[in-house]
Amino acid sequence: MDSYVVLLSVLVFLPAIGALVLTVLPSDKPRLIREVTLGITAAVFAIMIYGFFFKADTQFDTSEAGLQTAVNLPWIPTFNIYYALGVDGISFPLVMLTGLVSFLAMWASWSIEKYVKAYCILFLLLEAGMIGVFLSLDFFLFYVFWEVMLLPMYFLIGVWGGERREYAAIKFFLYTLLGSVLMLIAILMLYFASDLTDPTLKPYLARCQLAANVTAEIEAAAERHESGHEVKKLHTFNILALQQIGQHTDQFNGFGTNEDGSPSLLLGQSLQWWAFLLLFIGFIIKVPSVPLHTWLPDAHVQAPTPISMILAGVLLKMGGYGIIRICYPICPQGGYDLSYMVCLFGVVSMVYGAFAALAQKDFKRLVAYSSVSHMGYVVLGLGVWSARDYSGYNPDYWNMGVQGAMFQMIAHGICSPGMFFMVGVIYDRVHHRDLDNFGGLFGRMPVYTALSIGIFFAGLGLPGLCGFIGEAFVVLSVWNYSQALAVISAAVVVLTAGYILWALQRVYLGPEYKGPHGDHLTPSTLRENIIAGTLFVLCIIVGVLPYQTVFKYMDKTISRQVDDLTAYARELEQDRKENSEAAVTSRASTSLVQNER
Repeated sequence: MDSYVVLLSVLVFLPAIGALVLTVLPSDKPRLIREVTLGITAAVFAIMIYGFFFKADTQFDTSEAGLQTAVNLPWIPTFNIYYALGVDGISFPLVMLTGLVSFLAMWASWSIEKYVKAYCILFLLLEAGMIGVFLSLDFFLFYVFWEVMLLPMYFLIGVWGGERREYAAIKFFLYTLLGSVLMLIAILMLYFASDLTDPTLKPYLARCQLAANVTAEIEAAAERHESGHEVKKLHTFNILALQQIGQHTDQFNGFGTNEDGSPSLLLGQSLQWWAFLLLFIGFIIKVPSVPLHTWLPDAHVQAPTPISMILAGVLLKMGGYGIIRICYPICPQGGYDLSYMVCLFGVVSMVYGAFAALAQKDFKRLVAYSSVSHMGYVVLGLGVWSARDYSGYNPDYWNMGVQGAMFQMIAHGICSPGMFFMVGVIYDRVHHRDLDNFGGLFGRMPVYTALSIGIFFAGLGLPGLCGFIGEAFVVLSVWNYSQALAVISAAVVVLTAGYILWALQRVYLGPEYKGPHGDHLTPSTLRENIIAGTLFVLCIIVGVLPYQTVFKYMDKTISRQVDDLTAYARELEQDRKENSEAAVTSRASTSLVQNER
């Protein structure tokens, strides 16, 4: 069997197989169950490291812009649904992040005492779904894994959460389900509008990683077309093929055709414009962006610490990943036309999240709103596509913005789980998160305090730590798009420093501790120090060596995608210019004829 098939399938299904193994373990041995689950998450992460860095035939090639380790096997071939998996520079860093955060979050789960067996089973199913989302290349398979994550997270919050856990779990479920419904509508729109037999698509099929039987069917359709026979449409869920269709054909230009052959529009907009809007809303619910963010603070506050780590470190990144992987490449016209809307969502989220964090008295809720603010940089960086300079359209700014957004996702995926973990460490001891009742922890828990300050400084965006690079790149990329938005996004750094430094002052450096259970403020354990220390060291390494740790792996893929979409944008601008000139000429001719009469 192909090494690619084995590696990617093991990464997706090993956690699920591990969940099945846990079902036969005795429920009255929680320590054994935790250790087996930790071993499974460690094995998944170790296989990632070995397969992508050390195994010759599956090693990730940083010089390759296209897809690597691709798998494409029939699953439901009647409807052209395939078990299609693959890795490139966009998905690879996020897959590695998922493996790392899942392992550390499971190690942080030693504080879970209730229904340990059920918790660990759901945790492993959640990890399988997360990895599957980042590896899927078939839109139907992507949607299946996206939904697989929903139920485990719902129960992990609803059963093991805080006092209002049922409310938070239902709110999370309903918001995510709304996004899923919008995504499903867009998927169906794109699927039924797609046609792999379109002759204009032929030069780009090599980049679609199609299965051999699909390629043969396309060739047979081409022969029937040449011989004058009617050719049946061949729809597809293949994400790479949908990208080529969106960029190089007119299949997504309308909802069918009018009698005169022109594309049929809905409220004056094309199919791909509406598909982009539906997909974008579905994904920014997961990011989340204001005003679709209200599920996040409740979910974070009520979720147990390890699940907050997963939620902040991985699940929020799926929204950004969906925008990069699906929205822009498949629906480029919608992305180009709605770029200012995307940027506005990002900036509003940054400002609102920062001000909301300043107003919080709950330590965990403050960190939750900081995630809303930090993920706003991701959305903003993705939206600066139509940036210009004195010479006209310049894609270099968008390249910088997309790479900055990707880096910000990785950086936030490291420091944000660390911040939630540090809040959880103190909560496990004193069972409250009231910022006004903390103080003086440095004297009682010096190692914990030092690690906390370091991780929170990374979230602040201190130069030399991981939070700085992505935010700086995004702000720089926005300048030539909108100087006003650039100034606002840069000013958010001041607000971020305000709420983080104020929180550190009240919790760690303030007067003597005033809250309950002061006698429980014992020094952090070795396990807690290793988890926090690992994340803090990564904050330093990624901040000091951004190219070697992150940019090197995604640069080629993102640059090629930006180049492809740049070519599309220039062609779109040229077509619109010619149509505008033709319309002006037509109106002038009509006016001249009327004057002569």
